[in-house]
Amino acid sequence: RGSITDRNGVVLATTEPAMIVSIDPDMVRTNGADKRYAMSERKQEEAAAAPEAVADLLVKHLGGRKQDYLDAIATENSRYKVIARKVPAATFTALKADLQLGMDGDGSRPWYGVFGDSDPIRVYPNRTVASNIVGFVNGEGVGASGLEYALDDDLEGTAGSMIYDSSTYGTIPLGTSISEPAVDGASYELTIDSDLQWMVEQFLAEGMDQAGAKTGMAVVMNAKTGEVLALANGPSFDSSNPGSADAEDLGNRAVTQAYEPGSVEKVLTMAALADQGLVTPTTKVVVPARIASGDGYVRDSFEHGTINLTAAGIIAQSSNIGTIQLARQMDKVTLAGYLKKFGLGTRSGIGLPGETSGSVPADDMADYTRDQISFGQGLSVNAVQMTAAVAAVVNGGVYHQPTIIASATAADGTEIALDEPTERRVISEEASSMVLEMMESVVTLNENRSIPGYRTAGKSGTAQRFDSDCMCYNGFTSSFVGVAPAENPQILVYVALDQPTGENLGSRIALPVVNNLLKVALPRYNVAPSTTEAPNGPLTFD
Repeated sequence: RGSITDRNGVVLATTEPAMIVSIDPDMVRTNGADKRYAMSERKQEEAAAAPEAVADLLVKHLGGRKQDYLDAIATENSRYKVIARKVPAATFTALKADLQLGMDGDGSRPWYGVFGDSDPIRVYPNRTVASNIVGFVNGEGVGASGLEYALDDDLEGTAGSMIYDSSTYGTIPLGTSISEPAVDGASYELTIDSDLQWMVEQFLAEGMDQAGAKTGMAVVMNAKTGEVLALANGPSFDSSNPGSADAEDLGNRAVTQAYEPGSVEKVLTMAALADQGLVTPTTKVVVPARIASGDGYVRDSFEHGTINLTAAGIIAQSSNIGTIQLARQMDKVTLAGYLKKFGLGTRSGIGLPGETSGSVPADDMADYTRDQISFGQGLSVNAVQMTAAVAAVVNGGVYHQPTIIASATAADGTEIALDEPTERRVISEEASSMVLEMMESVVTLNENRSIPGYRTAGKSGTAQRFDSDCMCYNGFTSSFVGVAPAENPQILVYVALDQPTGENLGSRIALPVVNNLLKVALPRYNVAPSTTEAPNGPLTFD
């Protein structure tokens, strides 16, 4: 089975030689004596001692209970009994060496009847690191989750075969001997950075613990290429021991879980409006205390009367009302079209199994639905979709299909062609620059949101969580997206914490995780610190 490595060649999954250890009970009991002839006294002595001796050696090298091996050896009318599977090749070699030494310890009277056949072990040297991406194989060596499952046909290769004549004592030298060599499976190199992945998993777990969140997701992406540098889920599992984890933690929520993104969606709304020439960072909006929508009213997360906000102020303050007012300038078909061009409503095609497409309302949506989706309710996404969409907003306006597989190599070393990731321009560079300025105001609004040395831009999200069990809203999904440096975005981090207890604002519980990750990712990828000041545009007006 081919290997899976990270972008630096660090092995995440590989195959080591191992054996199925079996016995021929009849051969063990007679110690290989030819039944066509009467046993000599010497052979009778060997046969009498063989069961105990072989059982002792099996215990020595394989562990287990001696009586279990004796019971297997005593099986009548059987020429084949499996003793152990997935025995490391070195262990089997040591067992065979002791069997060869035999009764006298000098090799003159070996013990017969123990055999080994190839039964390779799939190993995951980094255990929990990237386990939700890599997945695991089942007891039969077949991919059961993650890339092990998605790429199973290419990873597993083709089995070989051997046909030969043998006797009680082994292969007959001049007999039939036909060998068909096995062909190893393809190997894959990922875009993942395993060291960064480990750090992301640690910071995500810490953030979940502090927020009391039930689950969490984190994605780190190269904003200019769509390459996923890290993708973490919590809780996770150990690929070497998936049976010890809860079944619901064995998948990859970052692609399989659809949820309403909340106010991070405002980044996409503003991008569409800016691209249509309907808004700039200084666009002035008189924001009332509430706004009628459908059969009710929409309010902001903070209490206020009528306030005067610029478009940048609407993003900085995360005003649902102000966003609705601006979004109503755009027809519903156009807004839905932008969201689809940003990759929402369709699978990203990243190559991870079980990806949900999420949903974007149809073009003939109700007016109140447009209001909802403008600030992140009434539509659903997965974490990878949302990361790629925001990356398109901040990188100059080009959507890059997210990728996690960097290359593939056949067993003979030849490169396997992969589908080229798609890219498309969604908004203009000017619109991208304007939205980045608005997002940077989210950070400059509160100095505690910044990180030393770098200008950062971001947006928080706190969405009511739709619960399919009760078909109602129950709890929250809190998130934050951050990108740096704001003057030339390189690294984008998106974190979502599901069902936190107590505090639920994304700017309070998800932003610290994002900043911790930017602090380690930026210098790791030699991103130079910022040398310019953040823009200081107005957030309010008189």
